[in-house]
Amino acid sequence: MTDNELKNLCLIEIEKILNSNARFLRDYQSMSYPEMHDVRFFQNKLIEEELAYDTNELSHTNLYTEQKMTHEQRLVFDEIPNTVITDSSGFYFVYGYGGSSKTFIWNGFSSAIRFRGKIVLNVAFSGIASLLLPSGKTLILNFQYPLQLLMNLLATSSMAV
Repeated sequence: MTDNELKNLCLIEIEKILNSNARFLRDYQSMSYPEMHDVRFFQNKLIEEELAYDTNELSHTNLYTEQKMTHEQRLVFDEIPNTVITDSSGFYFVYGYGGSSKTFIWNGFSSAIRFRGKIVLNVAFSGIASLLLPSGKTLILNFQYPLQLLMNLLATSSMAV
């Protein structure tokens, strides 16, 4: 980004904040005003990527997942996406031994929530686990955590068991 583009982006962000308080940059004579034709260019690329899913494909995936679920899986599956869709809050931990369909459930969550236009960040500790999730990433890649912090978290969580 050039200095002028960066300055324009900052002015656009200031204008958004002022607008939320019923004010405008034009109210301040000494302030520059942003070139608004650049607003589309400065949209958040990460959000755009997370919302750019094919809803038809997600609809089919969601339907397939719901048809293949067991009764127990269905109980869990109904709870978590509904919490997200209704903007409620909750903390859930899905666990089970290898082969207990955790990945199947997480894939179902992702499609059900993304199908409704919400953002899902599938994050795992290991690269192998992240490959099993739709658009999955490791914790380090997605949130830029330092490796030492993760090692401390893992050591703490293994001691708590």
